[in-house]
Amino acid sequence: MRQFRLPATFMRGGTSKALVFHARDLPADRALWPDIFRAAIGGNDPYGRQLDGMGGGISSLSKVCVIAPSAREDADIDYTFFQLSPTTNSVDESSNCGNMSSAMGPFAVDEGLVPVAGAEARVRIYNINTDKIIISRFKLDDGLAAVDGEFPLPGVAGFGSAVSLDFLRPGGARTGKILPTGNVRDVLMLEDGATIEASMVDAANPCVFVRAADAGARGNESPLAMDNDSGLLAKLEAVRRAASVAMGITGSLAEAAKVPSAPKVAFVASPMDSQLLNGATMPADDVDLLARMISVGAPHRAIPLTGALCTSVAAKIEGTLVHEVTRPGRMVRVGQASGTTVVDADVQRLATGSWHAETASVFRTQRRLMDGFVYVSAAKNPGLQAQPVSQAAE
Repeated sequence: MRQFRLPATFMRGGTSKALVFHARDLPADRALWPDIFRAAIGGNDPYGRQLDGMGGGISSLSKVCVIAPSAREDADIDYTFFQLSPTTNSVDESSNCGNMSSAMGPFAVDEGLVPVAGAEARVRIYNINTDKIIISRFKLDDGLAAVDGEFPLPGVAGFGSAVSLDFLRPGGARTGKILPTGNVRDVLMLEDGATIEASMVDAANPCVFVRAADAGARGNESPLAMDNDSGLLAKLEAVRRAASVAMGITGSLAEAAKVPSAPKVAFVASPMDSQLLNGATMPADDVDLLARMISVGAPHRAIPLTGALCTSVAAKIEGTLVHEVTRPGRMVRVGQASGTTVVDADVQRLATGSWHAETASVFRTQRRLMDGFVYVSAAKNPGLQAQPVSQAAE
């Protein structure tokens, strides 16, 4: 059985990696896309390792981005993000990936989609998933996006050239409201009848936050410890499902179980010393709060960028559980398992009493890793019309 090949680029954006496609290189029939992405990434692998695809066995390495020139006056490119699951058929386009957002401006410049001149580029990105604009700024090197630099990104070895991301008016990215329930705190009823206090906030991505102690945790756990604590993961998943219904993302707990990427669920705690994944100790004084986040059922090694943005916005909203544990300050330093993520969140309380986030800004790095063609099985994509290659090796 022959394979099909499609032009693609493999990129790191922040602490994630993804296949990046031009929309022009994909079938006009979007109904064919999920099968293509699963075949290319290696989704729905019962072993969870994605050895037959480009994925890396965890959610942050199981992603696809699609880019096209934008027809909008306020944007240069359109960007759609797809989150795949290593172990299920899920291909979710309901939310954005902030980490991969950092690679989209450089990709657009290097591919000639956005004209540039001088030492720095400014690319306006329209994220179709959330209906939001992101402003990406980065240095240029001989007309291409710079890669080498002196910016350290926790969770990524070495240094890189910083990419500045401004998420404009990030509130209500999924639900239309920064506080989907209208409250800074709610009491969620879980499927087993237990209750837990939570704060549900939608900024860049919807998230539900609980106190670490209420979840049965300290707040500075390693991802490995969380992976090995089935009771903790089960409780956090129950919180996520209950919050999905409460936030209006899904209509029932059963439906919420089928949408594992939204909302993201996290527990938060006041600053304390923490051991990082690289073995170093992060002093309590270096952070304003601690957060551990789950995405698509797995603890993140480094907090998802949109999760960090939402955490920082929540920290500025008086009365939330996040605000309760956070040191006050203009910047919010989120302590996570790989280090510190610093977010500048501009959040104000309006005269009406409601809350508004004007911007949330952060720095990342990115790098193009490979480009050429990605191969997908013709047997798994019978409707795909692309250039076939020679017979696969027996």
